[in-house]
Amino acid sequence: MSDSTIIARCEAKGLRMTDQRRTIAAVLEDSADHPDVEELYARASARDAGISIATVYRTVKLFEEAGILEKLEFGDGRARYEDAEREHHDHLIDLQSGEVIEFVDAEIEALQEKIARKLGYELKGHRMELYGVPLKRQS
Repeated sequence: MSDSTIIARCEAKGLRMTDQRRTIAAVLEDSADHPDVEELYARASARDAGISIATVYRTVKLFEEAGILEKLEFGDGRARYEDAEREHHDHLIDLQSGEVIEFVDAEIEALQEKIARKLGYELKGHRMELYGVPLKRQS
C-alpha cells in the first residue's frame, strides 16, 4: 500500500481539493470494501449533509481520470471503486450475495507470469475476477 493518502496524491497531481472532495477522499480512504457511487454518497453525506450525489459522481470521475481510483465492474451493473495504489489482489464475487472477496494466490501469480513468458511477453499487470456461488454444505 502506498504511504501517501488519497488526498495527498490528489494534491500532488494538482487537483483542487474542496472540503467536499476531501470528505469523499476520506470516505474512500476509510473504505475496506468496494463501494459504488450510491454507497460513497451515503457515507459522505453522513459526514457532510451538503454533499450531493452529483458531486460524488463528478469527484469519482475526476479521481479515476487522475489515476487515483480504479473502477471495478463485476457485471452487476454497479461500478465500484478502490484505491488504485492498493497492493495487488484479485477478486472473487459471490453471485448470490454480491460480496466481493479479495485474495492473493502465489501459484496463480506465478502461473500468469509463466503463461505470459511462454507467449513471449513480460507481464506488466493483470486483473482477475472469479464469479461463484457458495458450495452446498453437507450436513
